[in-house]
Amino acid sequence: MKQLTPTARAWLKGVHVLVTAAWVGAAICMCLLTLVSRPANGHELHGILAALKLIDDWVVIPSAVASLLTGLLISWLTPWGFFKWRWVTVKWIGTLAIILFGSFFLGPWLNGMEAIAAADPLTAMQNEIILSNHRAMVYAVGPQLLTLLFLTIISVLKPWKRAAKRERSPLP
Repeated sequence: MKQLTPTARAWLKGVHVLVTAAWVGAAICMCLLTLVSRPANGHELHGILAALKLIDDWVVIPSAVASLLTGLLISWLTPWGFFKWRWVTVKWIGTLAIILFGSFFLGPWLNGMEAIAAADPLTAMQNEIILSNHRAMVYAVGPQLLTLLFLTIISVLKPWKRAAKRERSPLP
């Protein structure tokens, strides 16, 4: 497998760190807005949901995809590999899990709430879909953010040993 030059590897790692930092920062902002905001009426609720959707669409989604792609290139084009080190494997599993959960649950919940609040801000505060989706998001954003922070920390600490090499058994 062709390896990157040290300069190209440093640039790729720098881009990976930058987009991951954007993802973490945006996730923290979204978590705080979700957990701390207390809108007084449907118009304020729509403003908060529109801000959350804006952060999600323009920062979280692009930075998560860029982090995934740069991580893929780092694993493919450097000696780290995909499964040689346990912490890299954990990062792959965790990254895919939080991206998939965000894509199939958090994103649709947020988009649905924002659309309802935009269409009818006067009754949005009592809408059952908004109330249900908000409750689900309150329970989900904390673990989602903690997982992302955990993955960032293990990238720095590289805590676990190299995965055991598989022995090749002779053909019978």
